[in-house]
Amino acid sequence: MTQSRTAYELAELLKKRNMKAASAESLTGGLVSKRITDIPGASQIFELGVCSYSNRIKHEVLGVSEETLEKYSEYSHECAREMAEGVRRLSGADIGIATTGLAGPSGGTEEKPVGTVYVGISTRNDTKSFELRLGEKLSREEIRVLSAEKALSLALKIISENQ
Repeated sequence: MTQSRTAYELAELLKKRNMKAASAESLTGGLVSKRITDIPGASQIFELGVCSYSNRIKHEVLGVSEETLEKYSEYSHECAREMAEGVRRLSGADIGIATTGLAGPSGGTEEKPVGTVYVGISTRNDTKSFELRLGEKLSREEIRVLSAEKALSLALKIISENQ
């Protein structure tokens, strides 16, 4: 697999700004962490990656509230934001990147079909979440890879905009 251009650009910007990142991944199962750590010198900018596939880990390790998981589910803006905040807090990083959603092939609903993904980005100043609708026609692997790339792209955009 080739290096991600987006991950490279993110790593360069983090180095330039003397910042560190951390990731909390459910849907992507470590792909965000992998993309970042594929970059030589990643130890300068990457603190921690948590693969929080279970709700128990989302709650106990990342601090996602039980209320959030019960009321909104693990596939929600609220969960993505709390995951991003939790991994940033846990690691002491400047930016937390989180992914959660439905990669399929089953598990989707009419309201949240397979391909529905939530990305959380938390900085010291703000936490945002984004919903991606990648579509049900993509394979599980395509959804996961696209989600990881989009998460990196959103992190890059947010850091670039915050001078």
